Amino acid sequence: MSSFTDSGPSGDPRRLTNRNTNRYSVNQLYSMAAENDPDIEDDLSRAQKRLRDLKARISSQSKKNFVLERDVRYLDSRIALLIQNRMALDEQNEVQQHLEEVEPNEGAYPPERRLTQYSNLFFLLQSEPRHIASLCRLVSLAEIDTLLQTVMFTLYGNQYESREEHLLLTMFQSVLSAQFETATEFGSLLRANTPVSRMMTTYTRRGPGQSYLKSVLSDRINGLIEHRDLNLEINPLKVYEQMVTQIEEETGTLPPNLPRGVPPEVAAENPDVQAIIAPRLTMLMEIANSFLLTIIEGMETVPYGIRWICKQIRSLTRRKYPDATDYAICSLIGGFFFLRFINPAVVTPQAYMLVEAVPAKHPRRTLTLIAKMLQNLANKPSYAKEVYMASLNPFVENNKARINLFLNNLCEVGDFYDTLEMDQYMALSKKDLMIHITLNELYNTHSLLTQHISVLAPNDKQHLRILMEELGSAPPQVPRKENRTLDLALFSRWETPIQDITTALMAENNVTQNEILYMETKSIFVQLIRSIPHAAEKRPINLSAIAEKAATSKDATLVRKGIKVKEMLRELEELKVVDRKDEYKLMQEEVAAELAHLGNLREKVLQETRSLESVYKTICDHNNYLRGQLEQYKAYLQNVRFAADKGAAGGVGVLAYGGKERKQPKTAPQGPFRYTHAQLEKEGIIVESNVPDNRRPNIYFNISSPTPGTFIIALHYKGREKAILEMDLKIDDLLEKQKDNKHLLDLEYVQLNVPKVLALLNKIFSKKK
Repeated sequence: MSSFTDSGPSGDPRRLTNRNTNRYSVNQLYSMAAENDPDIEDDLSRAQKRLRDLKARISSQSKKNFVLERDVRYLDSRIALLIQNRMALDEQNEVQQHLEEVEPNEGAYPPERRLTQYSNLFFLLQSEPRHIASLCRLVSLAEIDTLLQTVMFTLYGNQYESREEHLLLTMFQSVLSAQFETATEFGSLLRANTPVSRMMTTYTRRGPGQSYLKSVLSDRINGLIEHRDLNLEINPLKVYEQMVTQIEEETGTLPPNLPRGVPPEVAAENPDVQAIIAPRLTMLMEIANSFLLTIIEGMETVPYGIRWICKQIRSLTRRKYPDATDYAICSLIGGFFFLRFINPAVVTPQAYMLVEAVPAKHPRRTLTLIAKMLQNLANKPSYAKEVYMASLNPFVENNKARINLFLNNLCEVGDFYDTLEMDQYMALSKKDLMIHITLNELYNTHSLLTQHISVLAPNDKQHLRILMEELGSAPPQVPRKENRTLDLALFSRWETPIQDITTALMAENNVTQNEILYMETKSIFVQLIRSIPHAAEKRPINLSAIAEKAATSKDATLVRKGIKVKEMLRELEELKVVDRKDEYKLMQEEVAAELAHLGNLREKVLQETRSLESVYKTICDHNNYLRGQLEQYKAYLQNVRFAADKGAAGGVGVLAYGGKERKQPKTAPQGPFRYTHAQLEKEGIIVESNVPDNRRPNIYFNISSPTPGTFIIALHYKGREKAILEMDLKIDDLLEKQKDNKHLLDLEYVQLNVPKVLALLNKIFSKKK
């Protein structure tokens, strides 16, 4: 199976010829056989194997990240309850389950007959995407994440395999068509947070989308955040407040004409504020232009699937709203491409692993303003809520035509229906079609289908209805330790597996036996040349000599192929398809063209491998980031379990069963543990420091925990007994800061990174208990 690349199905120039002819499908089949012969061990085959393994690892890791992100989202909301003292002990136990990392090794697999039924069911669901498309529209927002996990990362989890990718996109087409059919007004299309919009966002977070974001945005964002002190705030009220604070710090008083607490209009009319904002507007527009140019220039690297979804949005809009202007249509395409894909990565680059640490305060604000500008450009801007953003309207006006051209060009990709037909043939001939699925994914999908079967398959003769009636009611969800993963073989009950794909394609496409013989002969020659060192160094290629060399070699596989290809050449000559007198010139040329393609293919494979290695690293880094967050929640929950009265140092009063509060066990103070300024700076815990460089070697920090959940960070200067500064911290305050995306902790002389402080406290104190 040739791998699906971001260039889409029409990315291979060799395969553009005779695209719609019957001979094309069979010719493609033999080309694929020559590319992926398991008997061949050369540079290309080794590179292809490395690439396949890497793609499998990316697909598997993407699924793990999706599951972790769900756990983190769930825990965010539950930890908020802990902070507000509202969670009972039974809820804590439920939270604890999400924190446990267990390797499921208990529990039983379903019986053989039931597994066969699931094999039939999931083959049907995978190969007929309309069922999943309907189900995604029927489930609630609370149910969609679990279903998306199964659809995006299990059912169509092989993110770089053409058949699964194309089937997934076919499902998107059904979902979007239904969304447009039921839309009541143009303005609401694809805007609200619905199962469909969640689905589209999840699709962009798969491997190819992450790869694109890293290659296009990473350098731009990193270049911007290097300028930590560059303040480009343009909200007049904030600029005014910053200005009066600075004047007060410098002079010790405020002049009477600059009072605090003025309304926005007064701040906007202040001439000094206007003078501060004017050059910032120019700079913001220059930066936004540089981001826009990078995005436009990177159009060819946008993953095929994302471009194809843009194409469907344009096509459906034109059909549903024939009078819609090009500008209105582009605002819908931009709503998906920018709002769901580009902007989240611009606003929170650390969550997409585009940067190594949370950007400092000023660059973070600049990125938010850039994202707002791009969104206003892609959508019809409304400045009602943020009047000051209207000052940046020249950026929107100057780039409107440019962005519309880009969004329309984004839609210019070929369809994949002919390729998909070929892929479906291949699937029926495969013996090893399978998915890796957990028991809970199996049972959850079963349960959702059962709930909605009357809508999904109202007729009792429909295949889906028959399978669901045979399966009966869904088993309940199993505990995590019993949630085993199984390799579920997929096969159809109703379609006969194709034993001989060549014969099937001949019958379907009216291709003659002679053409099949010719293509198979060419394919074997390509395989032989790849297997015999230096076989094609001399040109023109001597096909007879290569066949003879193979037939008389010491390798049994080569001997078999050599004898076979000699016989096939003889047959082709008798049929007057080729001629020995011209040394089989036509075949020579076609074999040479195929070898040239394979040489280029090797370069493409190596290039794609280099690109995907970077993606894999990014996805693994993100996995570590998510695990770090879970570790912090774990430490917090342990501390909460020690807490006693609501006012106690531990922070939170926790009700046990029967409404009685637990007594806090006596625990000895821990620490202090000493860290130098250089250590904390190297770890990225110190984000900004006002300590002069020459004094930093004399600064150190003592970190202690007088009671569980409470910490003291003390800043010391060597030679002085007393601390220069002490700060009391409660872990719930730190977690609340993190939850509200307030990533900086101000210690007057230094600013600390909140997530990294949490990780450090967890590392020091959870191990010492």
